[in-house]
Amino acid sequence: MNALLEVENLVAGYGQTEILRSVSVAVAEGEIVSLLGSNGAGKTTFNHAVAGTLAPRGGLMRFAGKDRTGAPTTQMVAEGLIQVPEGRRVFPNLSVRENLWLGGYRRGSARRTDNLARVVGIFPRLGERLTQLAGTLSGGEQQMLAIGRGLMAEPRLLILDEPSLGLSPLLVEEMFGLIRGLNAEGLAILLVEQNVVQSLEIAARAYVMENGAIVASGSAAALRDDPALKKAYLGM
Repeated sequence: MNALLEVENLVAGYGQTEILRSVSVAVAEGEIVSLLGSNGAGKTTFNHAVAGTLAPRGGLMRFAGKDRTGAPTTQMVAEGLIQVPEGRRVFPNLSVRENLWLGGYRRGSARRTDNLARVVGIFPRLGERLTQLAGTLSGGEQQMLAIGRGLMAEPRLLILDEPSLGLSPLLVEEMFGLIRGLNAEGLAILLVEQNVVQSLEIAARAYVMENGAIVASGSAAALRDDPALKKAYLGM
């Protein structure tokens, strides 16, 4: 496997509380990998540690073959590791266009116009609302905007934290279809989700996290078909 992201024995937490306990995860070039687990399992803490917003307490992280353990967010963004955070976090009082432009502030700014055209091509609804304030968009449109803003930074790896959260079943289907389409263009994606069934349908491999540790990993098909895992960890 030609690993783009390699995380080995990662330990991280907040204050006196240790959240992640020796977590190892890898994502190859052009691959969708799902990190699954219930709310509170430690998935978002993992994202923060990998993206550079939380300093790890132990372990190793390599990105594109280089040791980036403890590297700041600014460096990880500059190298193409882009996180779309849980909760969308768009700037509500800025327009859709301004939100998208901010996504390419540090990386991709030289090709901002071309990148904007690409994002609008992927999300036509955003193209219809470029002058609209982001805070007036529907939940599904805000999620599209959050992902589009991430794409403006020309990611090599896109980390999506709960992209289906709060969406209607129809929009969830649409969102997973869009994620599959982005991957078909060669983009590596780490999909961090509680939506087990659809995550395993589009991922090549998956990891299951519980109480800050990886309790199962393997091909998405194998995890989907394992009766013990389905009952114990996946709620299926």
